[in-house]
Amino acid sequence: MSKSLGLALGCGGSRGMAHVGILVALEEEGITPDYISGCSIGAVVGGCYAAGMSAHEIRDITINLKSRDIVDFAPAFLSRMALLRTKKMEELLSTYLGDMLIEDMKIPFKCVATDLLSGKAHVFDSGNAALAIRASCTIPGVFRPVETEGKLLVDGGCLCRVPTKLVKDMGADVVVAVDILATIDRPVESIGSLLGLMLRVYDLMDAQQTSMRRRLEGDIADLLLEPEINDLSQYSIKDLDKTYETGYKLGKEYAPKIAELIK
Repeated sequence: MSKSLGLALGCGGSRGMAHVGILVALEEEGITPDYISGCSIGAVVGGCYAAGMSAHEIRDITINLKSRDIVDFAPAFLSRMALLRTKKMEELLSTYLGDMLIEDMKIPFKCVATDLLSGKAHVFDSGNAALAIRASCTIPGVFRPVETEGKLLVDGGCLCRVPTKLVKDMGADVVVAVDILATIDRPVESIGSLLGLMLRVYDLMDAQQTSMRRRLEGDIADLLLEPEINDLSQYSIKDLDKTYETGYKLGKEYAPKIAELIK
């Protein structure tokens, strides 16, 4: 009897195409996760896969996405705690997930958001899947927080970059974690704007927090995959095909190792 496989997909914006590439590679090798946890873009990719979409379907939908497809550039009111509206993101998620509940997904799935009121991570393990995933990937300050059940929720990456422990606690015997932001603290050539400055600070703080978290939690993951995506900002929707190929090649490289782990 083979061991159960848990896949933890981390946050990382446009770098999430690497998640898609890894899933396609594993799917082609006949490897399907028994549990999936996701954070931010990892929740989007992992949630769609857990809902029943094939990895190839997800690739075909996302590979040609443009900023205008997911971002409504009409400004929101600052009193609504956001710079931009989320209507297009909501519509996109609803198109592919409809009214599906997390508990009805084909693969057990959980995702993480950050509750601004309590200052703690919030785990979605039931309820409307599209709402949960939207909360998990809502960039604070850019998009309006998701208000539900007395909570004010934003991107789970604020507190948890890769939800490794979560998928282990779901019951996975073997955990494969994918961190697509492993290179964000490497030197950059320049910072050209106030927004660029803010995002750079956010990245560096995230890198430090993730390093500390891993030291505290120990080696929960049986295999940690870190795609080498050195020259692409997670906030820039470009070169998605190259990012996909990086993930695909990494998935193909490690598929035999994963197959061995779950024997």
